[in-house]
Amino acid sequence: MTDDAGKLVLRLTVGVLILLHGISKLLNGVGGIAGMLADAGLPAFLAYGVYLGEVVGPLLVVFGLYTRLGAVLMISNMVVALALVHRAELFSIGPMGGWAIELQALFLFGSVAIALLGAGRLSVGGRHGRFN
Repeated sequence: MTDDAGKLVLRLTVGVLILLHGISKLLNGVGGIAGMLADAGLPAFLAYGVYLGEVVGPLLVVFGLYTRLGAVLMISNMVVALALVHRAELFSIGPMGGWAIELQALFLFGSVAIALLGAGRLSVGGRHGRFN
């Protein structure tokens, strides 16, 4: 049961923290992301994909419903964010001595862990792991 509790803590932590970024985008729009995509020579409409990675994916993960799919959406979102926004910081140390992109790395690798582990019993999928 402690494995399932650990999966729940991981799912809730990573899912809720990424979802907060998604709520911000729901409230304020994705214009800034569309501009960055256009500057990179990519179609601006791809910015709406952030809603998949920062709203839909985290909600699936938090509830433990199609958890691995939700985690893959979050992974995709973080890979794009790293490539588009944080590329210059990949090999940098922040002002406090940590990796400059440690938050993004925790989101990315936490999502990878969720994709590998699944939801566990404490989820909508329940004891038999349906939809996990």
